[in-house]
Amino acid sequence: MATRRQGREWALQMLFQADLNPGLDIDAAIPKFWRQQWTCQMEEAENQDKEPTEKEQAKPIEDRVAPAKIRLFTETLVRGVLGHLDEIDAKLQSYTQNWPLHRMGSVERNVLRLAFYEMLYCTDVPPAVVLNEAIDLAKYFSNADAGRFVNGVLDRLNKELKRT
Repeated sequence: MATRRQGREWALQMLFQADLNPGLDIDAAIPKFWRQQWTCQMEEAENQDKEPTEKEQAKPIEDRVAPAKIRLFTETLVRGVLGHLDEIDAKLQSYTQNWPLHRMGSVERNVLRLAFYEMLYCTDVPPAVVLNEAIDLAKYFSNADAGRFVNGVLDRLNKELKRT
């Protein structure tokens, strides 16, 4: 069963894809992403000698990957980050003045964009959850140093948000 954590992983992957492909049509990329995820899941199932049930095969591909609620959460994050990208990048740049965005690793840059979006625009998620998830994503998709870097930047943002 997919979780919000998995949704954040998928959102990060979509943001990474958009970051490395300027001008990407996100409306066309999202359905392709879900089909790719289904292909990956099927390959993994084949390696484990598991066959999808008839009930699973009757569902649309997107529904086979994740419940609609998690897909909506994922897509909302992606569209939110991309819709506020200029503001997020400006805010992010103010926290990393000696480290320009183009010098940052793509994983770290997009983890931070995702976390900034959630902290600035999604009031239903506690900041501690956003910080923990972002640090875990940075460590998982990059390395421990990336987790420390993300933690430092997000901690500064969190302290500023608590003051205002």
